[in-house]
Amino acid sequence: VPAVPNRGASCPKSGCQLCGTGMDAPSPLPTLIRKKRDGERLEDAEIRSFVRGVTEGTAQQGQIGAMLMAIRLRGMDAGETLALTRAMATSGRALAWPPAWHGLVVDKHSTGGVGDKVSLALAPALAACGCKVPMISGRGLGHTGGTLDKLEAVPGFRVSLSPEEMCSALERVGCCIVGQSEELAPADRVLYGLRDVTATVDSVPLITASILSKKAAEQLSALVLDVKFGGAALYPTQDSARELARSLVEVGTQLGIRTVAVLSRMDQPLGRAVGNALEVLEALECLDGGGPPDLRQLVTALGGVLLWQCGKAAGAVQGRELLGRALDDGSARSTFEAMLGAQGVPPDTAHSLCSGTPAQRRRLLGTAKVCEELPALQEGEGDPHPHPTPRVQCPRAPVLHGLGAGRARAGDPVDPLVGAELLVGAGQHLRAGEPWLRVHHEGTLSAGGRRTLQDALCLGPEPPRDPPPLVAETLVPEGA
Repeated sequence: VPAVPNRGASCPKSGCQLCGTGMDAPSPLPTLIRKKRDGERLEDAEIRSFVRGVTEGTAQQGQIGAMLMAIRLRGMDAGETLALTRAMATSGRALAWPPAWHGLVVDKHSTGGVGDKVSLALAPALAACGCKVPMISGRGLGHTGGTLDKLEAVPGFRVSLSPEEMCSALERVGCCIVGQSEELAPADRVLYGLRDVTATVDSVPLITASILSKKAAEQLSALVLDVKFGGAALYPTQDSARELARSLVEVGTQLGIRTVAVLSRMDQPLGRAVGNALEVLEALECLDGGGPPDLRQLVTALGGVLLWQCGKAAGAVQGRELLGRALDDGSARSTFEAMLGAQGVPPDTAHSLCSGTPAQRRRLLGTAKVCEELPALQEGEGDPHPHPTPRVQCPRAPVLHGLGAGRARAGDPVDPLVGAELLVGAGQHLRAGEPWLRVHHEGTLSAGGRRTLQDALCLGPEPPRDPPPLVAETLVPEGA
């Protein structure tokens, strides 16, 4: 094996990726920070230099935070955002797939919302339709639940797979849902961890680069993005969500990924269940061909787009029909059972969970010590607040999170059995004393917590008008 020359030594290969000869000369970080602070455009080589400093640890945290704030305040144009995404994607290892899978490797990303358990049903349904789905997901922070937390409510489920194990699972099952490997887009892990503490979470270029750098490292053929807006979402309005969606579609397309963004409303929880084990049970209802209509609608809408984008369906409508059949005929549920087995769940457990009755499924996942129903305090037409908890802006911690259903910071423990079930829907008539919310907890719900939860139910004298459609808009690349 020939020796690798030292960085900067003479090397006959121009642009050598090992020794660094011919690569971009590093730019002093203070110079780049000042340039972006003053509203100037960063060149591709300068962006690569910044990301290299982040990855190699030569950039100080203060310098990284200053650059993040400069980007947040001054923004980035489409070219800068693309260069940042590419540099972050190539900061680590890229996944590789067999040539026979060309065009079939797909994934979905959601900006997060209350009760969003779409991935649990979507990944196996897509695999049942012939796709390969290496879904890389995250844990919950704040008011949104994490897909990995939900799956870890299943005894034995393992979220950490090596790239080789992922490839094996895709070969045998067609899908896997895993956490981000340390080898994939390591620059994103550093930047993601600092964005929260530097108040730069809501920067469109930084969000775009964070999401798409990981997807680019997955070597995807097609990607659908569920960009949520409303009272329980990161973006309160459709216009603000559309700005991010356009950035994601444009940059994703430039990366060679067939990218579509769906704007969906998040003004109330998706489905009826909030809480990790409860959401697994509701996802299983969807995989049984039933479950809440809004959950099925979003699963089939997102899946239909992906089946169209990877050539499995002639259009999004035909894709929705194909995905719906996979939910109805049991093939998606069988694939979910196989995925559980491939990721460490004992076969008997996986089979009992997927084929058992609702009561058997509950016993398998476990139940909280207390199951308490809250009654409506007056008569009227139900319109549950977007959160079965206080508003996120409330200075007090959300009630369910305080009971253990979520985490305020990375690393906090989560109780998978804590959660809530909405017993009413918008427009349903409620009489005083009738239950509207079932809270699952460990005996720690205080009187103040009950009052806060009761305040989340809004009652009116008349039924609300027909609600707007769940999917508000679909953005496709220009010319698609």
